[in-house]
Amino acid sequence: MKKTEKTKRLIVISLDAVGKADLKRMEALPNFSRFLKRAAVCRDVESVYPSLTYPAHTSIVTGRYPKNHGIVNNLRFQPGREHPDWFWQRRFIDGTTLYDEAEKRGLKTAAFLWPVTGGAKISYNLPEIWANRPWQNQITVSLMNGSPGFQWEVFSRFGSMLDGVKQPALDSFVQASFLYTLKKYRPDVSLVHFTDVDSRRHDFGVSSPEADEALLRHDSRLGEILDLLEEMGWQDDTNLVLLGDHYQKDTRKVSYPNYYLKKLGWLKTAGSRVKSWSVVAMEGGGSCYLYLRRKKDRNRVRKWLEAWKKRPDSPVERIYDGKEAAAMGADPDCDFMLEAADGWYFQNGVEKPWEKVDRQRDPALHLGNHGYHPAKPGYRTFFAGAGPDFVPGAEAGYMSLIDEGPTLARLLGVELPKADGKAVLSLLRESR
Repeated sequence: MKKTEKTKRLIVISLDAVGKADLKRMEALPNFSRFLKRAAVCRDVESVYPSLTYPAHTSIVTGRYPKNHGIVNNLRFQPGREHPDWFWQRRFIDGTTLYDEAEKRGLKTAAFLWPVTGGAKISYNLPEIWANRPWQNQITVSLMNGSPGFQWEVFSRFGSMLDGVKQPALDSFVQASFLYTLKKYRPDVSLVHFTDVDSRRHDFGVSSPEADEALLRHDSRLGEILDLLEEMGWQDDTNLVLLGDHYQKDTRKVSYPNYYLKKLGWLKTAGSRVKSWSVVAMEGGGSCYLYLRRKKDRNRVRKWLEAWKKRPDSPVERIYDGKEAAAMGADPDCDFMLEAADGWYFQNGVEKPWEKVDRQRDPALHLGNHGYHPAKPGYRTFFAGAGPDFVPGAEAGYMSLIDEGPTLARLLGVELPKADGKAVLSLLRESR
């Protein structure tokens, strides 16, 4: 199916870890308010479980739960590695995506640090992927997984803006690359992932001044995008979408379940690495998967988990078995899934049972985190679209992240045939 003149340009901007609770502040900022005044909005979007960046962004472009699209965590299941790889590559996604269907229709696509796009068939692809081996360097890894010539072009022009993966330099680089691409290559579909707020909330807490400063920077970035669309005469034929993937919760303590599993003799280590295991935990921030080699061990593992949960200092709020986890859209291959108690999150370490978050001692620890059950109070995110195919001022009372893919697909005149969600038609003009 070929592109038709009726298909309007689509830009999707993901503001990582920006949530429903931020909307009041956003409506008081010049460029967010400029956009939201003419947008169709859902202020109550429920993320997926676990509410992590990679599962969430894959759900956005597939309309499917993590258990169905295959990206069930940020990290791949590699218990023997101290630093597991992330689900960087498109090859890990089961089924089709919004950008696959757009390309099939003859539309030019572009992606800027959109998760799980390494090796994807995207016209102008700058994937989010990091060098994770001692022999790798960032430029080579990026070039191998994205559009080589295009990436070389933007790295040559804007690479000096980068400071590793530190913010706000990273989002400044993404912004410059995106604006340049709009002007030069004029893609039909653009997917842009900004992580400034997410990074600041991890480092300083959800309501920190640093997080607010990052939201102000997002407002400035949005202003530059809106100004460019007006300058190019695109404001009337471009559907612009802003959305969040999840929110965050403040954290004070971090738990290391694999430490306890080691003490119980269920896994063995070589230094800080897992050497062998019969039971192993896999971190997910506010949640944690447990995997068993022998299913006959489930009862005794369950007994231990229940006893751990009852302790007054326990990090565990809920214990789900594998069937319950799958019913909520999480990994159907897990044996148990733990939901963290208020103020806690989980990591993979094996050398201590838990610790208080002290970023002066260890700056890698987090004062804010996500991965929690998406139905927790105050934990929702948002969706907003403005342009020729949205109804200005329309409000949807509730939607799930899995509804966003079908809604976006409808704008492009394509289908996501195995989507779990449905298009939210109340936000769209009747012609769509």
